Amino acid sequence: MVLPDILLIDDNANRAQQVETVLTFLECGFTRVTTHDCPQYLQDSGQFDAVFVGAASEKQAALLRMIDEKANKLPVYLLVDKGYQTTSATEQLVSQVLEWPTVYPVLVEILNALQQEIDKPRKLHVHKGLAGRSKAIQRTRDLIDQVAKSEATVLILGESGTGKEVVAQALHRASLRKDRPFVPINCGAIPGELLESELFGHEKGAFTGALTSRQGRFEMAEGGTLFLDEIGDMPMPMQVKLLRVLQERCFERVGSNKTIHCDVRVIAATHRQLEQEIEEKRFREDLFYRLNVFPIEVPALRERAEDIPYLVNDLVARMEASNRGTVRLTRNALALLMQHHWPGNVRELSNLIERLAIIYPEGLVDSGDLPEKFQAYEIPAEGDAAWVEPIIETANATAAERGGFASAVLPATNAGAIQLPQQGIDLKEYLTDLENELIRQALEECNGVVAHAAKLLNMRRTTLVEKLRKTDAA
Repeated sequence: MVLPDILLIDDNANRAQQVETVLTFLECGFTRVTTHDCPQYLQDSGQFDAVFVGAASEKQAALLRMIDEKANKLPVYLLVDKGYQTTSATEQLVSQVLEWPTVYPVLVEILNALQQEIDKPRKLHVHKGLAGRSKAIQRTRDLIDQVAKSEATVLILGESGTGKEVVAQALHRASLRKDRPFVPINCGAIPGELLESELFGHEKGAFTGALTSRQGRFEMAEGGTLFLDEIGDMPMPMQVKLLRVLQERCFERVGSNKTIHCDVRVIAATHRQLEQEIEEKRFREDLFYRLNVFPIEVPALRERAEDIPYLVNDLVARMEASNRGTVRLTRNALALLMQHHWPGNVRELSNLIERLAIIYPEGLVDSGDLPEKFQAYEIPAEGDAAWVEPIIETANATAAERGGFASAVLPATNAGAIQLPQQGIDLKEYLTDLENELIRQALEECNGVVAHAAKLLNMRRTTLVEKLRKTDAA
């Protein structure tokens, strides 16, 4: 658990010492400064999760305005003596007024709220790119959460195009190595005679063309994660050398006899059936057991067709974020996409969305605008929950499943506006869900920084914090 880092601003030495003692006891991170020194710390407010302010009444208003101007994204807690009366203007500038000395439960409740605010966006960020609500993709996310904090070697299995590298990146982001490098290498894309040099590096003169010494991927990934994609295509001689590294945690560069010890977590992936490869003598059985400590199988897209509306939104959001255009799809268009077999999986879907964005830039794509191979499918009836519900639910998808602001799903052509269901609607609940969805999107877009999300939503940080608390309580 990551504890909050607090900026403590107080000229009252006695009170500041008391707060410092309590925060130390609770193992929170903090930086203690005076009102005179605080401007330089507020310039880099991103390193803190909250501000505790204790100030004499004549300095209080000016100090709070300065904090609101320079660090208005952070929760601010005003420390006052018991019985002190604050003004409404002051209360609007802070998250909470805290009488000091305070009682343990009150302070712990504040710190727990800060903790939840820190943890929730980080968890959303971990699963970025794994869009969908199907049981299959939810199981994949659960497996990631289960193994991420361990040092176990993970083998990711799945058809080509299912997003195995996305899973590997999610594992790295959720691991204790997240602040260290994530280094991928495609074992099937590099000729066998060069793969050893790519993995372990080489010394100058080790072979023709080796004009200088060079680090390999294992050295580049030191302290972090090495992702061996398409491990099933690795030549047999290299499999032996990889097995030794996994067992001994050491290797030598090509052309050197100096042993280098490494601290690297290995994640491997393949689209091949390794058991069959072992039977056909193309993959070492002992290496398979070394890699297959914790297998994660990524489902094919045809096995989770209900996730397609979420994936479309995610893909469109990524295109918009990288200024590669945008496009919108009607429900009828999505209904046809959800019936396709998708032999290329998510990669095939991604290519289609990018192609549509080029053909219909910033336009609306209906069923008739899709490529010919989709025209053989029939649009289901409006009452068919198998395709209507996932499309409608996209409006309430979480930020972790969306990965951006794009809303690529629109009503069918000629609908003109949002259609009121025949059975009616709970308008208050609908608007609440819509508000929550936009907040979650903003958090995802801002990588979990509440301050930046509040700015994006054009609301005060304290207002956003309060809405998040209400959502958590619900």
